[in-house]
Amino acid sequence: MFKNFRWAAAGVLLSLSVSSQALARPDLAYQLTEGQNLNAFVREDTVAAHLLLRNGVDPRILVAFPAGNSGVGLWFEPTAKPATWRLDQPPKPLRRGALNGVIARASLDAPRLVAKQAVLSNVRYLRDYQAVGRFPAEVATKPKIQGDTLTWRRARLDGGPGYALTIRVIGGRIDQGAIVAGPDGRIALEITALSGDTPLTPLPVGQLLDAQAAADPGVRDALAFLSYREKFLAGSWRFNTYFGRDTLMSVRLLMPALRPAAVEAGLNSVLARLSPGGEVAHEEGIGEFAVVQNRKVGRDGDAAELDYGMVDDDYMLGAVAADYLQGPGQARARTWLAQPLARESQPGVRTPTGAMLVSNLRFVLNQGRGFADAPSARTLVSIKPGRMTGEWRDSNEGLGRGIYPYNVNAALVPAAIEAADRLFRAGLLDPYLSAEDRALFADAGRMAQVWRARAPPLFRVELPAAEAAVSIRSYADSLGVPAAPALKALAGRALVFHALSLDATGKPVPIVNSDEGFALLFGHPSAADLDTYVTATMRPFPAGLMTDVGLVVANAAFADRETQARFTPAAYHGAVVWSWQQALLAAGLERQLARCDLPAPLRAKLVAAQAELWRAIRATRAVQSSELWSWAFRNGRYEVVPFGAGKADVDESNAAQLWSTVYLAVRPPLESGRPAAKANQPVIGVGAAPEWNRCPG
Repeated sequence: MFKNFRWAAAGVLLSLSVSSQALARPDLAYQLTEGQNLNAFVREDTVAAHLLLRNGVDPRILVAFPAGNSGVGLWFEPTAKPATWRLDQPPKPLRRGALNGVIARASLDAPRLVAKQAVLSNVRYLRDYQAVGRFPAEVATKPKIQGDTLTWRRARLDGGPGYALTIRVIGGRIDQGAIVAGPDGRIALEITALSGDTPLTPLPVGQLLDAQAAADPGVRDALAFLSYREKFLAGSWRFNTYFGRDTLMSVRLLMPALRPAAVEAGLNSVLARLSPGGEVAHEEGIGEFAVVQNRKVGRDGDAAELDYGMVDDDYMLGAVAADYLQGPGQARARTWLAQPLARESQPGVRTPTGAMLVSNLRFVLNQGRGFADAPSARTLVSIKPGRMTGEWRDSNEGLGRGIYPYNVNAALVPAAIEAADRLFRAGLLDPYLSAEDRALFADAGRMAQVWRARAPPLFRVELPAAEAAVSIRSYADSLGVPAAPALKALAGRALVFHALSLDATGKPVPIVNSDEGFALLFGHPSAADLDTYVTATMRPFPAGLMTDVGLVVANAAFADRETQARFTPAAYHGAVVWSWQQALLAAGLERQLARCDLPAPLRAKLVAAQAELWRAIRATRAVQSSELWSWAFRNGRYEVVPFGAGKADVDESNAAQLWSTVYLAVRPPLESGRPAAKANQPVIGVGAAPEWNRCPG
């Protein structure tokens, strides 16, 4: 698409005389420091950018752009001692010819900096270099030094407007390629970062949140930075693009406070990227990453590469769409379903939204029929062959090397099948169903009942009290945390919980996990199961998951030593706290408390669990919009440690994470202006379930 102006674009990049245009005062600008990272965000018109300055012995300058998920990064050689950045002038939006970007000023208390490597391309390649020190040779570029300025520039591989990073030394000097501090011992830099990828269209704040949303300005800023008409972005700096799961879970948890335009923008982005067979795209590869990937298979252009490798998002779409269509979007349901939508997976094709939703539900029902007809571990939904990942715990060790995830099979598949049944019975799908579809959808109610009754017990783990106590003491000792609170909560009773996953033989992987939240938000657990599994979740770590700094997502105390070593507080899906998982549990507890069939003692227990969870959430409010955090046990308490701050941490947290903004809608009962959840209270996502709808009075 850029062939006709290849040399013009290159000329824009290579010219030093191109005029710059400073944009008006930005409509969004904020800063936050998280661990070793100083972050500054700005957005105005065609410019949206996230500047990250990394402190410590491994200084880094990085600017990520939602446009094309592009970015520029400069890594420096290690310094002799830790250095700290100061942002002297926040990033200001800038246009320079065909490029959009920012200009900022920052200084560092280091005597000398030596540039190690710059990467200017798609953020995927910046992530690769940060993680493993590699990126494609064809996107490499060398600096040019002129006076007090270092410049990296390159056109995109297809000749389109490319990327530029300019570092002008305004305090200190350049000496044989190194930057040397001035007399005050500091290095001061002017940083200009630019991208030529196509900008996104911000979703106006007035179309994003309604009056029910919390007033938290920091979280609102994060959501605004990540919200566009084309799609919601998963997180910055590392994932400034579409992710199906992140979009769906965020839309569902934010739904009580989102305006219809925002809900539909999110759902449309997922529907537009469905495969021809109805699978949800997990992630898209766009911009220069798409150019490189297309060339590998002999194609030209930058058409998006859509990844269908995950399975959990396939079973989220129907449930989230049904909750909207039979909840806040009820008045717009038929209009929205009839709207034609351009298909990202089939460029040039437009299909009614309802027909695309049916294609996903058809896929769900066909995938679920095997277990509904012959329930067993082997007929459950597995991750895809040859993979170690398939749901939100998408690091290689996230599922404990199991292949049948608990959350997918015990919560999401039954919810998706039930959604098909709900929408079919309501007649909302009638214009989009074939005769064959009608026969399939008519069986959805029976299928959902089988899944709900027969799938969860396959994941049940029960350990005698004495055996559990030995494991708790041993694991607590290995982590340097106290065992006494966990043992007290166990109170000599057998330990019962749902396994994280099943292995290929159907054997449970015995890791206590936070995925019970999915069952609470999308399911209909019996009173007995609510009691058992909420108790298992809420026990103090390492019997359960609760700590002073939140709910850890995995507790490997009852697994073997080899598995425990893969689920440490330094592991991406190990004994760490993910903000959105706490929100998921909070929303699930509120939904269950709105039931009218709960015995009084159980209701009291759930209210107590809700209060305890919110105490932990409030205690970590400062990092609530972060992707995740780790912890250290000091002075008799758990303390927050930003994930990525430790040398052993396998990755780095995003400072702005889409599904961590859901606290704008997921709020403590009294803070939200609502009384504590109780029977007969309107709740999203219950359909005609008798637990919520057949209440006396």
